[in-house]
Amino acid sequence: MSKGRIILKNNGKKIMSNSNIQLPQKPNADFKVSEVFKIKSDLIVKGYKEKTEWVPEVDNNYVFDQETTLSILAGFQHNRRVMVQGFHGTGKSTHIEQVAARLNWPCVRINLDSHISRIDLLGKDVIKLKDGKQITEFQEGLLPWSIQNPVALVFDEYDAGRPDVMFVIQRILEVEGKLTLLDQNKVINPHPSFRLFATTNTIGLGDVTGLYHGTQQINQGQLDRWHILSSLNYLSPTQEFNVVSSRLKKLKSQKNKTLIKDMIQLANLTRAGFINGDISTIMSPRTVISWAENFTIFKDISASFKLSFFNKCDDTEKPIIAEYYQRCFGEDIQEKRPD
Repeated sequence: MSKGRIILKNNGKKIMSNSNIQLPQKPNADFKVSEVFKIKSDLIVKGYKEKTEWVPEVDNNYVFDQETTLSILAGFQHNRRVMVQGFHGTGKSTHIEQVAARLNWPCVRINLDSHISRIDLLGKDVIKLKDGKQITEFQEGLLPWSIQNPVALVFDEYDAGRPDVMFVIQRILEVEGKLTLLDQNKVINPHPSFRLFATTNTIGLGDVTGLYHGTQQINQGQLDRWHILSSLNYLSPTQEFNVVSSRLKKLKSQKNKTLIKDMIQLANLTRAGFINGDISTIMSPRTVISWAENFTIFKDISASFKLSFFNKCDDTEKPIIAEYYQRCFGEDIQEKRPD
């Protein structure tokens, strides 16, 4: 990359406002979906031969969901705007990243928390010294940079974005949507290989479950502009077992394999309990992996469970969680009692 102005750090990389990713205008490589993603499909999709520093690292242990993968691939192949919805910890953002990684497609993620404003996305005027004089210069934001490059831009926690940010994004939701910078009297045409994705915990209705404080209702006019809405659910017990065991090579013994299966069974009990309205906290695959990792550190399944999940639960729901634990492991959780 050529030198330029730093506008934002993304995953440790410094993004330069006046430098472009050096790739062909259009993808120049073919990828057979069945071979690359290990799912049933006869599709062949386009990607890049060259791998740049903006391409995520490939996780060889990642398990792809059939429907979600095909939805994301449609976004890349046909320039569709794709939103992936699901509970936390189901791997929504990682799913998009891992598809991009295998297609060698540059990918940038932005977490739309309440602190991200339209200025952060579009850019702002900054004061600089030039030839010994102070001058005001426009510093381009991440959105104009992304739209001018062959980038898959992912908005994480899309339903937590501020209203002013939502209206900025709405400008580029159309496939040929141009970005107008009013402050600069400038209209930016999207790069032919620019792609747009979003992940969300809710479906635009706000926090109806009580799990996701801070989420907003999404304007239905904007929601309608997303071409594909894919729902990513938790993995099957077999798939989740394969993911956890592949990530933790230390737990390869038959005894530990049985332990992992019991951990996943407990996680599924919490998910069923949440659906039935018995508890308000659920164990995600991410939590199961953390539990397994903590077990390798503390060598105690009960203690690592408390540190990974149990201590996060509401006190009124802990007896139910403790019952789940007893049903799966045949023993009670060793809780500390107040003196």
